[in-house]
Amino acid sequence: MNIFYEIHKDIPREGPGDNLSTQRALSFLYDLPEKPKVLDIGCGPGMQTLEIAKHISGHIIGVDINDGFLEQLNKAACKSDLSHKIKTLNMSMFDLDFEEASFDLMWSEGAIYIMGFQEGIQAWQKYLKKEGYLVVSEISWLREDVPLKPKEFWTQEYPHMTNISSNIKMIESSGYLPLGHFVIPENAWWDHYYTPLKDRVKTLREKYKDNEEANQILDATSYEIDLYKNYSDYYGYVFYIMKKI
Repeated sequence: MNIFYEIHKDIPREGPGDNLSTQRALSFLYDLPEKPKVLDIGCGPGMQTLEIAKHISGHIIGVDINDGFLEQLNKAACKSDLSHKIKTLNMSMFDLDFEEASFDLMWSEGAIYIMGFQEGIQAWQKYLKKEGYLVVSEISWLREDVPLKPKEFWTQEYPHMTNISSNIKMIESSGYLPLGHFVIPENAWWDHYYTPLKDRVKTLREKYKDNEEANQILDATSYEIDLYKNYSDYYGYVFYIMKKI
């Protein structure tokens, strides 16, 4: 089994976030159709997909390239009696196979960094209907005086990472009206992501104690968790809510 997937398998989320933040982002959408058509890009195991389904009357397509995560979402949808609202597809965000102007709402929590923020919002725009909404959460610098350790780490991991004002300028220059933004709370990093991830790393340490390659990946995961613990004032995930002009 791929060690990365084994670390992340069966944890609630594949990135920082929580249901209250998803609900808050939904509250900015003031004129959705009665039954909107929604696309959740890079949905992972779909905690946010389920939450959206609870609050809208339309249908949601969740796309991801990992069948294990899609299976996890399908099981959770059945358990929550939401499977009639949710469809899953194995599909890359780089190659979305939908007609233009298909969706009233496109959503992506903690996944747009895979394409890059500006690249993502520009590439996905054509799939939105006129005056449709795009909602994404993106890791962003929260302060200018960033210490060396987090600066070095994120420059290596995500060189396109920038601050809130720069992301808003990208939104405006890409043909959207920015409707709002907010930083997700620190507990949204821990409750459903870093804490279960930390527990999983501890379990796998014993299993892979003699596997150098696996331990390097486990070390990197632990380092990322400790970095946020020590420097959470300097960076965070920010929801950006925008509307296609």
